[in-house]
Amino acid sequence: MRPEALALLAAACWAVSSLFSAGPAQRLGAFAFSRWRMLFASLLLWGLALAGGGWRSLDGAAFVLLALSGLIGIFIGDTALFACMNRMGPRRSGVLFATHALFSAWLAWLFLGETLWGWTLAGSGLLVAGVMLAVVWGKRGDEAHIWEQVRGPLWVGVALGLLAALCQSVATLMLKPLMSTGVDAVAASAMRMSMALAAHALLWLLWSGARARDSLRLQDAAGIFMSAAIAMALGMTLILQAMKLGQAGLVAVLSSVTPVLILPLLWLVYRRMPAAGAWLGAFLAVAGTALILR
Repeated sequence: MRPEALALLAAACWAVSSLFSAGPAQRLGAFAFSRWRMLFASLLLWGLALAGGGWRSLDGAAFVLLALSGLIGIFIGDTALFACMNRMGPRRSGVLFATHALFSAWLAWLFLGETLWGWTLAGSGLLVAGVMLAVVWGKRGDEAHIWEQVRGPLWVGVALGLLAALCQSVATLMLKPLMSTGVDAVAASAMRMSMALAAHALLWLLWSGARARDSLRLQDAAGIFMSAAIAMALGMTLILQAMKLGQAGLVAVLSSVTPVLILPLLWLVYRRMPAAGAWLGAFLAVAGTALILR
């Protein structure tokens, strides 16, 4: 499968998983939610890596890079993202996290020598602009859903969202050289997840603020498991496989369509059609994707 298609599938996974994530993340808190999510994802990924034999592709050099990537992208990045979501809701956190496409394109040019030209550059610009427009103008004026409320200082939520985006970009791009050597994507995801989980466990032991706000309910566990399976076990493995086969910057740009894909899903939650700006942004994003894939 083409790396562009893999990146779009990963974006779809992240969009679907957000519906399972928002409720448990707000009830348990960002740290507890991330910890349970990583535990479920690690069990799933190691089961697949052991069954498929992908663990044999890992060596000492791979371990160091994957561990560092897991700490930056999952331990710090994912926790910051869900802290941002708890403060600002899925829509606003989505537009902040979508900036990882811009960070990735710039970092890929700076450190990997990758450039986007011609129709690909034009399509990338349209896609990123469409994502931003769809999320910024995606709210109806009279929308009062709980996910549209801002909790705490706005600047803290914005800083958390941008931190999550930057961590996602750095953690993914640093694996491009490693993935090009043929490391199994499932085993790589399992190793990254395990290191992030270990860091979360250490934080839980050392800092009381990392404890859960409330006890884990069966409904929360089911939602977290679905989020882990769809976003982390499947979505992150797809993005690593796309990174192995394609340009890192282009893969990041295509995977940033998650907020656009979230809009129709939020429609199911709100029971109301998204605003006109959301449709315009979605159209631009689709047009940009078409130009890239041409």
